[in-house]
Amino acid sequence: MLSGSGSSVMWFRKGLRIHDNPALQLASQGASHLYPLFVVDPHYMEPDPTSFSPGSSRAGLNRIKFLLESLVDLDLSLKNLGSRLLVLKGDPAEVLIRCLKEQWNVRKLCFEYDTEPYYQALDTKVKNFALGAGIEVFSPVSHTLFNPTEIIERNGGKPPLTYQSFTKIAGQPPPPLTITHSSLPPIGILGSCDISEVPTIEDLGYGDAKQDEFSPFKGGESEALKRLAECMKDKAWVATFEKPKGNPSAFLKPATTVLSPYLKFGCLSSRYFYRQIQDVYETMPKHTSPPVSLLGQLLWRDFFYTVAFGTPNFDRMKDNKICKQIPWKDDDKLLEAWRDGRTGFPWIDAIMVQLRQWGWMHHLARHCVACFLTRGDLFVHWERGRDVFERLLIDADWAINNGNWLWLSCSSFFYQYNRIYSPTSFGKKYDPNGDYIRHFLPVLKDMPRQYIYEPWSAPLSIQTKANCIIGKDYPKPVVLHDSASKECKRKMGEAYALSKELDGVVNEDDLKILRRKLDEGKEQETKAKRSRNTSGLA
Repeated sequence: MLSGSGSSVMWFRKGLRIHDNPALQLASQGASHLYPLFVVDPHYMEPDPTSFSPGSSRAGLNRIKFLLESLVDLDLSLKNLGSRLLVLKGDPAEVLIRCLKEQWNVRKLCFEYDTEPYYQALDTKVKNFALGAGIEVFSPVSHTLFNPTEIIERNGGKPPLTYQSFTKIAGQPPPPLTITHSSLPPIGILGSCDISEVPTIEDLGYGDAKQDEFSPFKGGESEALKRLAECMKDKAWVATFEKPKGNPSAFLKPATTVLSPYLKFGCLSSRYFYRQIQDVYETMPKHTSPPVSLLGQLLWRDFFYTVAFGTPNFDRMKDNKICKQIPWKDDDKLLEAWRDGRTGFPWIDAIMVQLRQWGWMHHLARHCVACFLTRGDLFVHWERGRDVFERLLIDADWAINNGNWLWLSCSSFFYQYNRIYSPTSFGKKYDPNGDYIRHFLPVLKDMPRQYIYEPWSAPLSIQTKANCIIGKDYPKPVVLHDSASKECKRKMGEAYALSKELDGVVNEDDLKILRRKLDEGKEQETKAKRSRNTSGLA
């Protein structure tokens, strides 16, 4: 064993930053040596050639690239403080345990607390070994404003299921740390651990991956703080920010902060962000308030984290007590048309192309395509759409992604299923000329503005002149919106009624009953229409 006060291991996972990092603060306090580790997890990073887009089985190439950029930035920040990032590869629990067995004289293991089930399972393995080896474990909550466990305890052991009840219980979050690091303890002898530098895309095996366009948003704490500072400069914009307002078609300069991916990877502290907004509010007495304000958006994030943490099976419909049981279709062709931007609705397809190319789109754009896939037009299971978002978004966050899909499919939180986003008129009110569509769907760039949202309605002569024949150069609509949305509303209404009748269905047999009753209702409706037609009634 090395002599001295003992060494600390700082396990970086999502908290990829130096500022407001309680785990790093605890790890560096009184340590003779500090080992800052990051483990490249094959679960998320290993190439999967069978996936529908470049990337691993779980993450698209844009998110992997964003993560690597964040690690490079973190490594540079650590080097400026006299340290460096030690990168290892393998199952994180196994790698951590192997490192803790090294002759590093480790007395402390520190890492940011994570509520996601995958990391909870890893943490249990690592903690059990560390505690058995006499190593202190510190896992402070700093990825969220509040500690979800405390919120749930204050609510009688259950997560609050409305935003209003959550904010009432939560109160004010703890302030960010004010301490700054001028240096960090040195790294000791590394021993036999297979340490490397931050890998490149090529190092991970993505050298041959073909992608039309990469995300314009660069990863890293430096970029996060720069973007935050730029946002906070415009005090009037911060004070008047009001969701769901904003232009979803603005892409050259997005009508939002685009700080969500930095929050997702912990390149930006949510508590530091919260404090910065409060500082602006203090100079701008007139400002919007939660839930629509910018501050309110951070509270929404914590709300979803808390509900997700306290709800078993939050990421699926089956055995999820807060999820409406709805007999969604499992239609691969419709799913693929939506996923690949081939629905024949330019507004929907342009959004999905932006998602694939950039790994990001405006929150209202996300609302539109999620509604279209589920209760709006296609009636495809929200879990299928969730999986696509989980793969392609650079800000894909387990709690928030699942929470939003539950919300937008009217499976939980929000139940006004009659309110849908039109795949033609919604985008038109923001971008009547269709510039967003022309950018992401260049096949339609010469289509006249009166037809850009509904190109199938253009006369053949116009289609010919625009070099875009519908059904040949660009697909026909996969559904007729008016009839499809009516059918979706009917199915949702019957599913809601039957779900209430069955007192909340929770198993496959009950879902079969729902499907059968829905089919019977449709059959009876068709017979009634035939009867009306034969009797001369309109």
